[in-house]
Amino acid sequence: MRGEGTGRAGKALRRKAPALGAKDYDALAEFRYFLRRFLEFSRSAAGAAGLTPQQHQALLAIKGFGGRGRATVGDLAERLLLRHHSAVGLVDRLCDLGLVLRRTDPRDRRRVLLSLTAKAERVLGGLSAVHLEEIRRLRPFLADLLAKLGGE
Repeated sequence: MRGEGTGRAGKALRRKAPALGAKDYDALAEFRYFLRRFLEFSRSAAGAAGLTPQQHQALLAIKGFGGRGRATVGDLAERLLLRHHSAVGLVDRLCDLGLVLRRTDPRDRRRVLLSLTAKAERVLGGLSAVHLEEIRRLRPFLADLLAKLGGE
């Protein structure tokens, strides 16, 4: 299994787990349910906009990378938890769709900077608006759930 036993989750699994009660499992199951519901909402919205979920996530990562328009393929790979060569393929497809532009960094010609086209800005703007609306709709449920998970 990819990443098994590595990172923060792997370290946490190697520690002795505290005893959990039925309410803890209920809250965790509910949290996973809300995550899956949101991801399904997002998948459906991306599809309606003519994108795959990964393409939508890539556009959002590029746009949201500090607002500086200076995201690189490496930055994108990190944000999407992809290997570099997979991120390159994703960027290639986004460029072919007329959604992303590559340009050489004028300060470091070894770096390639990614930016969104006007078409991508329009598509992402619509998707982001419906996602924010959905998050705001779920906010009271999630706030209650996070309080339960926090032991409050």
